[in-house]
Amino acid sequence: MTDSNDSNTSPIDPKLLEILVCPLTKGPLSYDRKAQELISSKAQLAFPIRDGIPIMLVDEARPLSDSSDNE
Repeated sequence: MTDSNDSNTSPIDPKLLEILVCPLTKGPLSYDRKAQELISSKAQLAFPIRDGIPIMLVDEARPLSDSSDNE
């Protein structure tokens, strides 16, 4: 009963996650449930998920290592 109404913690279908790839590198993505993002380790980008829909645009992605470039 808790899974059927728990759309906020798992907005992305696991089968969809299996077929989605990074639009830049065509590499695999991992799901960050807390941040509601799809992570591309190869591209070092985080793609947002809005209303359960992954936004797979490079222009909308957040760089992962923005503070480590300073050194």
